[in-house]
Order: sequence, then C-alpha cells, then structure tokens
Amino acid sequence: MRVLLVASVLFATADAFAPSSFQRCNPSLAMSTAVDSIDAVEVQSRLKAQMEKMKARDATSSTLSKEDIKVVYEDEHIIVVDKPAGVLCVPGKDNNASLSEAVFQAFGNESNRADKMVVHRLGMDTSGLIAFARTDAALRQMNTLFRTRKVSRKYEALVCGTIEDDEGVINLPLMRDYQFPPFMRVSTDEHQKALCSLSAEDVGKKLLENPKESLTKYEVVGKEELDGNAVTRVGLTSISGRTHQLNVHCAAFGHPIVGDQVYGINGEAAPIGGLDECTSAAGASNDLQEQIAASVTGKPMCVHAKTLGFEHPVTGEKLSFESASPF
Repeated sequence: MRVLLVASVLFATADAFAPSSFQRCNPSLAMSTAVDSIDAVEVQSRLKAQMEKMKARDATSSTLSKEDIKVVYEDEHIIVVDKPAGVLCVPGKDNNASLSEAVFQAFGNESNRADKMVVHRLGMDTSGLIAFARTDAALRQMNTLFRTRKVSRKYEALVCGTIEDDEGVINLPLMRDYQFPPFMRVSTDEHQKALCSLSAEDVGKKLLENPKESLTKYEVVGKEELDGNAVTRVGLTSISGRTHQLNVHCAAFGHPIVGDQVYGINGEAAPIGGLDECTSAAGASNDLQEQIAASVTGKPMCVHAKTLGFEHPVTGEKLSFESASPF
C-alpha cells in the first residue's frame, strides 16, 4: 500500500514557497492570530550556545589514514569512497580532521587544493558513498549534475517502531527553527507568523528564509528487532535535498532514525520535527523510542548513503555504486 503524508496545517502548494507569492508579514495575516512574542536576544543566546556544542563535537572528528579510506571507484577524474560514521566531510573553519583532507592527502587533485575536490557532503554521523573530483573539468561537471538533480542517491536507515505501509511520500515543508537554532523543523502557519517580530539585523537572514518544499520517499525494506525493540529498515530518497530533511521528516512521521541525538527522542532539536503530534497513526511511542535510544548509546546513528549514481563527468559513462549498511 502506498500513502501520501501531508500536514493539513501547512501551505498546500509549491507556489506558497516562492518568494514572489509568500508574504509572511502581511499586516492582516499577522493580526489574525495571536502568537507568542520572540525575544531576539534569547534566539541569539540559544544559537551561540548550540554552536559551541557543535564546535566541540566537530573537534572529535576521526583522523583517517590512506589505509582507512575505502575506495569504491577511482580514475584520473573522480574518486568514490565509502565514508565511515564519525568523520566530517570538510574541515570547517577550525580545520578539523575530515574525509576531504584525507582523500586529498592520499590521492591529490589537479588544482592541488582539497576544497576543489568537494562536490557534495554527508553529515558527520552519516556513513556511506560520497564522490570527489580530481580534475577541474570533473569538478565543474559534477557541480552541474548535483545542481540540476541528475545524481541519484538513496539512503538506508533503521527507524524506531514499525511502519505499517510498504511505501509512501512524506510531504512536509521545512524552516529554520527559531526556538532551537540552528536546527530545522516542519514549517506551519503559526511558526511562520511568529517570525514577524524578528528582523534580519537581529537574528540573521537564514532564520527568516521562506519555508522550503520538502519531499521524502520511503520504502520499507524489512521489519526487525533491535535488542528486542521494534525497528523498521527503510530506503529513503530525499527528492528535494533540504538540510536535515531525512531526520526531520522521520521524526515528524513518528519514526525517528535510530541513534539520532538531535531530532530523536530527548534530542537537541524540537521533538517530533516541531509538530504537536506525529503524522503517522502508528508512530513509535515515547517509551519505545527511549528504550531504543538507551540500547544504542555511544553508537553511530543508523543512516547510510547506500546507493549513488551519475554520468561520469568527463566520459559520460553511466556509473552506479552500492554500499552495504554497517548496521
């Protein structure tokens, strides 16, 4: 059975997300519903505190040697590797240990710059397939392929609880979370109206960006148990590719990704993706989520970039890669 999940409180069409059609602070709209006031100073204080936590976590990124790098494909133009969890893709401002630097040191590239190899990224806690460019021509074309969405990617994850339907599409727009910055949440009319009291000068432009249409396709691979607790193995395709999309959508669906310490139970972001209740009638209970979280303490999040496919940036050959999940 196939199901389409759409939150009824959200904007109904993609047109609502276009800058030309969306007017968050229309006076009549802003006055029609009372919303709690937002303290810009408090938003900035929370953001600063969370960024310090993230900075400390980034500093724990694993250092990889050439022997640690699992090469899936290599030629003179590109290299595809299987990233382990626990390592950043790029070093960031603090020059932390990263996969891109390790790949650069081990294999090099035409421009002799590590940043000129990066064409896409995976989160620090995400394992799986990632491609790097080794020549300038490959870099330009790979950027074009990603920008025009001509790269196919599928993730595999373990999520809490049992998903009833075999497949479906989660259709929930996302916004920056002013209550738990810098994370994401499902966008609702109420939270959009709440932003009317803020200005870019106070909280920055990113927080005030219009909501982004976001679609995730899921396919149930199997229904399993993890230390006696019900979990579901799913294939996930991020159709729209938004920041933290898979994490927020799974949490809002009522089946957060196992080991997700940000969007999962008692995480650092808003619970249930920022909604009052999950969109699935059979979402995992809080007790089940807590039991699963306790059983995976100290272990990586269970999400893996399983497949990657694209046309070779120079030869045009169709390439397809697959990597087994480590969980």
